[in-house]
Amino acid sequence: MIYLLLSILISTGLFVIFKYFGVYKIDVLKAIFINYIVALTLGFGLAEREFSVLEIPNQPWFLGAVFLGALFVSIFFVMAMTAQKNGVSVASVAGKMSVVIPVFFGVFLYNESVTLFKIIGIIIALVAVYLASVKEKSMASKDAGLLFPILLFLGSGAIDTALKYIEVMFVPKNDVSIFSGSLFFIAGIFSFIILLIRTLKKREPFGLKNVIAGVALGIPNYYSIVFLIKALQTEGFESSTLFTINNVGIVIASTIIGILVFKEQFSLKNKIGVVLAIVGIVIVALA
Repeated sequence: MIYLLLSILISTGLFVIFKYFGVYKIDVLKAIFINYIVALTLGFGLAEREFSVLEIPNQPWFLGAVFLGALFVSIFFVMAMTAQKNGVSVASVAGKMSVVIPVFFGVFLYNESVTLFKIIGIIIALVAVYLASVKEKSMASKDAGLLFPILLFLGSGAIDTALKYIEVMFVPKNDVSIFSGSLFFIAGIFSFIILLIRTLKKREPFGLKNVIAGVALGIPNYYSIVFLIKALQTEGFESSTLFTINNVGIVIASTIIGILVFKEQFSLKNKIGVVLAIVGIVIVALA
C-alpha cells in the first residue's frame, strides 16, 4: 500500500507543477525535454541490476516502451495545457477518470471481475468527466474548452492500459528502473526531435528557468511511474481496483489543492462532477 500512497502524492504534485508552468511562463516543450533527461538518468542510475544500454533494444518490452514513450510526450503536453487553461482540478479529473479504460480492458485481458455496480460506476465516471470539465464563461480562460480534457482522458487511459499489459507480460521485477529509464529515454528522443524542428523555425535561447522547471518535473515524474509499476506488481490487487484507488486519491488531493492553493472557482456543475467522480470510482473499487 505504501507504493500506492506514494504514487498518489507524487502524481498529484505533477498537476501542481504544470499549473506553475503557466504562472511562470515556462516553455512546456523545453521543460518536458529536460524532464526526460532527468528521469532517464534516474532510471538507469538506480537500476536494480547491471546492464548495458546496447541490450535494451533486445528486451521483450522494448517495442512497448517505444509506444509508451511517444504517448508520454503527447499526453504530458496535453496535461500541461489542460492544467493551465482549465485548471488543476479539471486536469486531474479528466486524466484520472480515464480509469474506466484500463478497467474495461482488465475485464477482457485478465478476466477481472465485472458486476452491475462496476458498470454503473464507469457510467457515472464518464458523466463526471464532462461535468467537472465544463467551465462557466466568466470562470475559464478564453481558450479553455473540452478538447484538452477529452484528449487527456483518452490518452491517460491508453497509457494506464498499455503500462499494465507490458508490466504483466514482459517486465521482471528487477527491471522496473531499466524499463522506466528506457521509457523516458525514448520519450526524450521524441521530444528532442519536436524541439529541434521548432528551433529550426524559430531560434531562441533555451532559458535557465526552463531547465530548472524540467528538473523539478523530472524527479517526481520518474518516481510516479516507478511507484505505480511497483504497486501493480503487488499481489492481491486487481488492476481495476488499484487504478481506481490511485485515481480517486489523485482527484481528491488535486481538487483540494486547486481550491486552497490556486483559489480555483467551481460552478454547481463542476462540484457535481467532482462528487460524481469520487462516487463513480469508489463504486468501481467496491464492486
